[in-house]
Amino acid sequence: MRLNQLLSINVFFKAWSIALLIVAFGAGKLSAQTDSLVMSNGQYLIGEIKGMARSVVTIKTDYSDSDFKIDWDEVRQVFSSQFFLASLSDGSRLNANINTDSANPANILLTTDNGPISTSISEIVYLKPLEGDFISRMSASVSVGYNITKANNLHQFNSRVNLGYLANYWSLAASYDAVRSTQDEVDPVRRTNALVNFNYFLKNDWFLLLSQEFLSNDEQLLKLRSTTKGGLGKYITHTNSTTFGVSAGAVWNNESFTDDTPGRNSAESFFGARLDMFDVGDLSLLTAATVYPSITEKGRVRADFKFDLKYDLPHDFFITLGYTHNFDNQPIEGASKNDFVFQTSIGWEL
Repeated sequence: MRLNQLLSINVFFKAWSIALLIVAFGAGKLSAQTDSLVMSNGQYLIGEIKGMARSVVTIKTDYSDSDFKIDWDEVRQVFSSQFFLASLSDGSRLNANINTDSANPANILLTTDNGPISTSISEIVYLKPLEGDFISRMSASVSVGYNITKANNLHQFNSRVNLGYLANYWSLAASYDAVRSTQDEVDPVRRTNALVNFNYFLKNDWFLLLSQEFLSNDEQLLKLRSTTKGGLGKYITHTNSTTFGVSAGAVWNNESFTDDTPGRNSAESFFGARLDMFDVGDLSLLTAATVYPSITEKGRVRADFKFDLKYDLPHDFFITLGYTHNFDNQPIEGASKNDFVFQTSIGWEL
């Protein structure tokens, strides 16, 4: 791809994120549903369950301007007339009504089209009300950061956009990450990373994956690296506090450069691992690593590493500290083997 195509990708991600956020703000509607949660201390909360993810259940009440966010581990009983998309720790994904099992009050009864399923509350790792519209299945976040240093007149701006859609048996996610830096007597630094990822969920926590990634960075003289990836993955751990998954498959890599070096194509394999931890108070942690041994270029190995630490603030705001590293043991002449970036940003999530 040429530079104008990369710019088109940037514009696409920005326009998509703005449009979705506008729709999200305007899509709120009153619900007649009344749900109840019984806590471990015997307290009742009555309102509307907005969802549960990462071991936190959100409930909207008439007597508070802000939604309540409660540790799912503190919930003992649930009563609701809503219909939910529910995920269990064994990888099952169900459309169901959820209520405390009257025959076994320590369990939750999920009533599906194929019959009832009784399970412990700790086995439920995800809940999303199914309201029949597009927005109810969406997730989105936007964050920005700006650093300035008087020495050498350093200015750095970074922005991140994440979008997601979760269906019964598949998910679609897109992300856009850009860094722009200027400094006296130093060439401007530009780095752009965009990703579209599709997962299809199989039984027993297996999944198929297909993704398209675009990377441009000045440190490795990359005008554009376009990576098409397909493979198979498995969640080794899938609980309310931690998910850990591995994946492997094949890659087609296409690269163009900022100097006169001819572009190159290569076939690669990949092996990846991803760890999410999200029940550490207001902190959550994401770390992911992928290795790309080349099939068509002898001895070439690439690797990508990502680390994000996120701290939740009130009203769905958050602060993120991120680190991203790209490695290539056979870059073109004049390019660095390594490119990495530290980012701090504040954002909001839907």
